[in-house]
Amino acid sequence: MTKIILLHYSVPPIVGGVESVLGHHARLMADNGHEVQIVAGRGSQVDARIPFLSIPLLDSRHEGVLAVKTDLDAGRVPKGFDPLVERIESQLRGIITDADVVIAHNVCSLNKNLALATALWNLTRRRKRPRLILWHHDLAWTTPRYRAELHDGFPWDLLRTNWKHATQVTISELRQRELAELFGINKDKIIVVPNGVNVAQFLKFEEHTRKYVSQLNLLDAIPLILLPVRITPRKNIELALHVLARLRENFTSANLVVTGPLGPHNPSNVKYFERLKALRDELGLFDSAHFLAEFTTEYIPDAVISDFYRLADVLFLPSREEGFGIPLIEAAFSRLPVFCADIPPLRELGMDDATFFSPDENPAVLAGLIADYFQSAAPARLALRVRSMFRWEAIYSQHIAPLLEKGSWS
Repeated sequence: MTKIILLHYSVPPIVGGVESVLGHHARLMADNGHEVQIVAGRGSQVDARIPFLSIPLLDSRHEGVLAVKTDLDAGRVPKGFDPLVERIESQLRGIITDADVVIAHNVCSLNKNLALATALWNLTRRRKRPRLILWHHDLAWTTPRYRAELHDGFPWDLLRTNWKHATQVTISELRQRELAELFGINKDKIIVVPNGVNVAQFLKFEEHTRKYVSQLNLLDAIPLILLPVRITPRKNIELALHVLARLRENFTSANLVVTGPLGPHNPSNVKYFERLKALRDELGLFDSAHFLAEFTTEYIPDAVISDFYRLADVLFLPSREEGFGIPLIEAAFSRLPVFCADIPPLRELGMDDATFFSPDENPAVLAGLIADYFQSAAPARLALRVRSMFRWEAIYSQHIAPLLEKGSWS
């Protein structure tokens, strides 16, 4: 377990882009077993697992910091600067030296509190511990709106100096190039860790949905195929399994979710379900074809089903018989592409705005149609790429976890 300090001027519930990112980082680190503490001038504890320490002098809006900044912006280092640095150092010293890793967000990038940047420089530059990560969201020296406030020499030069004892991180390739040019170093020396989105929060998932998504790793499904039907032979679910098997030849992370329970009025549905599960095993789809009926016999609320429409990438409806076809309507409200059987009720609803196929179509042909869609439709490609690269869990596993490993410091 690594003891990590996250440092910024202010933190949640204060609203701001950096504050939001820092909050997500803290949650992810705690989720993965690290001991995390947030230290800032303003904010409060928003997660019971993550203590918050308020040091008012870290705040960019502290009256003492602002008083010094007025002179600094004019190119003068006031008499009060060194005492302010010493006060910040004294308050940070015990906290920082007890940590394994300190991650400072923007405090060494912007001139909002140069006393804090100086204190951090003094506390870390001659120490092997803690490891220091400088996380650059914005760069004062490359931004025209800050240029009049910056001057040659100390302490302003701290913001354009490559702290060789620190790991430098930026949030985009643009910032990486800017920082490399500012420091006069190869951009490969600077790590890029993008920002992301909390999918469950953004899509406002119900608590039951969150549990299914977590248990089945559905955010790793690329693409996720939705089949919101009861388990009964006329729904032709076996075709969906065969299509999934063929689709996974090109999309190895493709998943299928069948949301409905067994049809309630025909005892033969139990045998049909057993055949489907046997077929799933035969096709090697145990971890990719999911029947929610295996997890609950209770009614799944409409709000949870709606969540699956928002999460899924495509509606696949291979029914041999339907009286109406409400999933197609629900898919339309969810902006979800529809691949459905060419039977009269579905044709009447979908008209020319869905992709139709015979309920007896070759699964390889259908898998090809779906694959072509995800390879050719720009919104679909973007959706799949964003989910694989820019959700917070993916960012943590692909970027942040390796950054925290001891081997990354060598």
